Amino acid sequence: MLKLRAFRPTNEKIVKIELHPTHPWLVTSDDSDHVSVWNWEHRQVIYELKAGGVDERRLVGAKLEKLAEGESEIKGKPTEAIRGGSVKQVNFYDDDVRFWQHWRNRSAAAEAPSSVNQQLVSSAPAPSTRGRHFVVICCENKAIFLDLVTMRGRDVPKQDLDNKSLLCMEFLSRSATGEGPLVAFGGSDGVIRVLSMLTWKLVRRYTGGHKGSISCLMTFMTSSGEALLVSGASDGLLVLWSADHGQDSRELVPKLSLKAHDGGVVAVELSRVMGGAPQLITIGADKTLAIWDTISFKELRRIKPVPKLACHSVASWCHPRAPNLDILTCVKDSHIWAIEHPTYSALTRPLCELSSLVPPQVLAPNKKLRVYCMVAHPLQPHLVATGTNIGVILSEFDARSLPAVSPLPTPSGSREHSAVYVVERELKLLNFQLSNTPSPSLGSTGSLSEGGRSRAETFEQLLVKQMKKHISTPVPHDSYSVLSVSSSGKYVAIVWPDIPYFAVYKVADWSVVDSGTGRLLAWDTCRDRFALLESALPSRMPIIPKGGSSRKAKEAAAAAQAAAAAAASAASSATVQVRILLEDGTSNILTRSIEGRSEPVIGLHGGALLGVAYRTSRRISPVAATAISTIQSMPLSGFGNSGISSFTASDDAFSSNKSSVAEAAPQNFQLYSWETFQPVSGLLSQPEWTAWDQTVEYCAFAYPQYIVISSLRPQYRYLGDVAIPCATGAVWHRRQLFVATPTTIECVFVDAGVAPIDIETKKRKEEMKLKESQARAVAEHGELALIAVDGPQTVTQERISLRPPMLQVVRLASFQHAPSVPPFITSPKQSKVDSEDSVLPKEFEERKISEIAVGGGGVSVAVTRFPAEQKRPVGPLVVVGVRDGVLWLIDRYMCAHALSLSHPGIRCRCLAAYGDAVSAVKWASRLGREHHDDLAQFMLGMGYALEALHLPGISKRLEFHLAMQSNDLKRALQCLLTMSNSREIGQENVAVGVSEILSLADRPENPVSKPENLVDAVQGIVKFAKDFLDLIDAADATAQADIAREALKRLAAAGSVKGALQDQELRGLALRLANHGELTRLSGLVNNLITAGQGREAAFSAAVLGDNTLMEKAWQETGMLAEAVLHAHAHGRPTLRNLVQAWNKMLQKELELTPSAKTDAAAAFLASLEDPKLTSLADAGKKPPIEILPPGMVSLSAPITIQKKTAPVTQGTLQQSSKPLQLEAPTAAVEGSTPDQSALPAAAISAPVPTPPGEPISSAATAPDPSSSGVSDPVAPAESAEPPVSSPVQTSPESTPQIVDNQAAIVQTSPTGSDSTVR
Repeated sequence: MLKLRAFRPTNEKIVKIELHPTHPWLVTSDDSDHVSVWNWEHRQVIYELKAGGVDERRLVGAKLEKLAEGESEIKGKPTEAIRGGSVKQVNFYDDDVRFWQHWRNRSAAAEAPSSVNQQLVSSAPAPSTRGRHFVVICCENKAIFLDLVTMRGRDVPKQDLDNKSLLCMEFLSRSATGEGPLVAFGGSDGVIRVLSMLTWKLVRRYTGGHKGSISCLMTFMTSSGEALLVSGASDGLLVLWSADHGQDSRELVPKLSLKAHDGGVVAVELSRVMGGAPQLITIGADKTLAIWDTISFKELRRIKPVPKLACHSVASWCHPRAPNLDILTCVKDSHIWAIEHPTYSALTRPLCELSSLVPPQVLAPNKKLRVYCMVAHPLQPHLVATGTNIGVILSEFDARSLPAVSPLPTPSGSREHSAVYVVERELKLLNFQLSNTPSPSLGSTGSLSEGGRSRAETFEQLLVKQMKKHISTPVPHDSYSVLSVSSSGKYVAIVWPDIPYFAVYKVADWSVVDSGTGRLLAWDTCRDRFALLESALPSRMPIIPKGGSSRKAKEAAAAAQAAAAAAASAASSATVQVRILLEDGTSNILTRSIEGRSEPVIGLHGGALLGVAYRTSRRISPVAATAISTIQSMPLSGFGNSGISSFTASDDAFSSNKSSVAEAAPQNFQLYSWETFQPVSGLLSQPEWTAWDQTVEYCAFAYPQYIVISSLRPQYRYLGDVAIPCATGAVWHRRQLFVATPTTIECVFVDAGVAPIDIETKKRKEEMKLKESQARAVAEHGELALIAVDGPQTVTQERISLRPPMLQVVRLASFQHAPSVPPFITSPKQSKVDSEDSVLPKEFEERKISEIAVGGGGVSVAVTRFPAEQKRPVGPLVVVGVRDGVLWLIDRYMCAHALSLSHPGIRCRCLAAYGDAVSAVKWASRLGREHHDDLAQFMLGMGYALEALHLPGISKRLEFHLAMQSNDLKRALQCLLTMSNSREIGQENVAVGVSEILSLADRPENPVSKPENLVDAVQGIVKFAKDFLDLIDAADATAQADIAREALKRLAAAGSVKGALQDQELRGLALRLANHGELTRLSGLVNNLITAGQGREAAFSAAVLGDNTLMEKAWQETGMLAEAVLHAHAHGRPTLRNLVQAWNKMLQKELELTPSAKTDAAAAFLASLEDPKLTSLADAGKKPPIEILPPGMVSLSAPITIQKKTAPVTQGTLQQSSKPLQLEAPTAAVEGSTPDQSALPAAAISAPVPTPPGEPISSAATAPDPSSSGVSDPVAPAESAEPPVSSPVQTSPESTPQIVDNQAAIVQTSPTGSDSTVR
């Protein structure tokens, strides 16, 4: 239950402390008058100043500001230079503080039976602070107003307030027009002075009430709706004043004066009483605490909480984990004290020992912790901050515990809903319903209140009528209880985990049908059966008294150890039973124990499966052990959903969430079947709570930092997790999960999408259905029933597309006030702030315009995508669910609250998630059209693509996507034609020639309208080319050939433009044209592509067309001769020789034109001088042409004849020319080839190279007959590659050919003048 949330060590004593209601801010003042604002969530100091003396930084800042504003001469002493004196009080003040102070007073007053509707008749709260966040410091000599947004301050010296010391302050909740926010200061002379924060001047005084100095001030509201100010002073009097400032009076006299405490009143606090008028709690210097009624103003009770010690702080407290504790107080020791049943028994007991929470190293061995101030969080009662002599301690008390209330199912047709709850030892029924029907057009967004904000921004946006009834059946215990209802709603189970005891009541007559000892209970969501952790009663641990003899202390310690051992053995021996409740109301045991694991059970979670959490072996730190021993006097042990003992402090006190990571690691959670009691899955991490859908389609497991959401049908599938930390509970409503956290209410819209397993399951079900119908037909009519007559059948081909799961989180409510921009951020002069009130009406008019627009037919249209966040009810909440179109919540005071879901952005989503997509589209007419795309995406994620097409405001791009998803391909085509502006392109009557299309891209500024339209259309088609291809495929899959043909026409027209479509798109276009038999368009596409120079795509299209001639033409005319040669050779084309010649010529040109690698011009020039110039034709033979041939093809040219004088090697070659040629070794081939040539393994490279003298030249193959090979030249060199199979291979026996590579070889021949062929 007890945990350290945050700790900030200090060297000084913290004597004043205050928490901000909505931001994680905490302001403190120590005994040396240093004030600091601390963010306790991020553990950062936001601001620090020395308030008691003169803060030099603020003084310098004020002087710089004045210089910046043009005031060169400083007139008089600045207020920042005045010494503040001792700090008497610190407070936050902004719109959040103002709102929640007003709400607290109003809700406390509305509890009284005589003021059922008082919460609605209250006037508007004080004027807004316009987005500024003030820290207000009340010092003896001045009041400091520091804005945390701009870090600019305003000091009000006591000279402006009759020169009297300021001892305390309070912000007044109501003020007259034109005065702005008001703050009242209690003076040392017994007079209360009221300062306007708009004019910074004194506006009125409260006089004649006190004779001593005023020590505390507080505003509250009576049950009759009257606003009062109560003051306590050193004279011991409690004085009541009117705080309604409608009248403009400068001097106000007291309404009532009471003698409260001898020696003076120290503090006053307002206490909200369930079902009664609010009460006042006062503490005084006489060490007593008094409770006062606010109707008769009589003293109800007076106690001395801690003997011999005076209380210095008091707080009203209402926490479901400790239902009987209503007041917290502090004295100068190390405890927070709690008062149980303050009006009758008034037992005081220590709630916690703070020294057990702080790290041991912080507390010196001989130093004792002392508490000097305490405050409870106004909106989150589980947080309590204390100021001590070692620092600030923020404690957290079991944030997960919920009020003892459980909603009952509403009978069909009834508008009245009910919930059962336990208060003290009584069972009561809460009936609640809406007392008004919101406007059907817009709900709470439609009308504006006089304050200028829409009613959705105020807290009570829906009127709730509620009534509490007493049930005659008493309950046996008044300690902490957990309520739960069976799936049918016929039974209610109550568990008192601290006793431990449980009872099951029948709702019809509230009779007990089952009871016994038990700590945990969980219901099945499908039948009226429950699992119960039955345990023997552990013996109570004795309290170790302070002091006494050592022998008694040892005996007590031994007894405590024995009791702890007995408790541990009782817990380990506890077993999980499963019982079922039959129709006659009897309880029967299904199994006495679920055989699973031997570890003790620490958690039960109900649902479609039974979840059991086991305790794993875990180290208990000495700090945790100390915490357990100090709170043993209170029966607040662990309960149902807590994974570890509730007292355990985190091991590292400086980090609040450190232990959550370590605790999430162990796999100690097992799911069991309710039918077989066998494990269903492997071990999981234990969740804090589980929520299962009523239809058993979805489930949610909550962990400290996130919620895991899974789909259950057709099989378990993880959908994702949503980052909602510290969630306390949730309720499913079809595909909506409404989640409550300590500060917000969230809605998670969930859809599982479509996975392959879903399609497979659907097919399997259809097959089973077909088999069943056939079997039924055979049973009825015999085998003849299976004979089918073939006839014209229309087969509807449905294209099922996969859809990913969708999780969307929308925040419905929070504590935050709607932020506004402070006006003086842009205006530096302070004087402009004073006259800012005149801008209010104008701003309200602008806000009014921005919130609501009126559509056609006078329908109010919401301009915002989602509504402004509504105000979350205070404290822990039980989520009831959606009924009557609103989300119902019940708070700790057993009050029902309704959150509006009528904003069209929320209502449309809720209807779609519920399954009523048609109504969602109808409601969308009330949503601004700029938000229809967003809504359509949501409906698509929910699986309603067809219905989302009817939204009037969706964009064409999204409309196309939705039409594709819903198989409305005709509409998808229309969207594409509109988006691409291509309705006229591709029509038969619009003839677009190749030259015209090609010239389109080069002349976009053509004045003629028709070509300009063509340019736009082609550009549009190119932009959406992928969508055109997808549409064609979808039309092919569903046999809608006409739609595919229309799309193909446009795409083919765009494909003809040079550089328009990408390579992949052009290939896809060619394949689809061929698939549709559009051979004319395909051949036209090829010709256009050839003209556009896209040879590769043109050849691919020609290949799809099956036209070899067209393929070669495509390659040849676009310069891709290598592909043309290989294709012609592979297919034996007659054009092979011409292609090879053209290819080699092109290669030769490229080789000659290859630039030098040297880029320096001078170096290139010098290099050119060194190269020998050609002096005769004989030198040209030294640079022979390169010839690259496909394998098996003879050389194209005869050997080049060279004069004999060029080289002496020719003598040898001529003498041996009659001998057969021999192939060179592969090394010679590498030496004689260029890198480009060696990279082509499929071609033979032949080049005349000079041969060393004396080396014989031979050939492995004779050249085939020129007539058979198609070579017209009778003179040809020897071919180095393998000859064709048909030609014989002639080799000489003495010269065996050395062929290493069968793909290519190089034959070196010397130029010869003989005209004989090589044999």
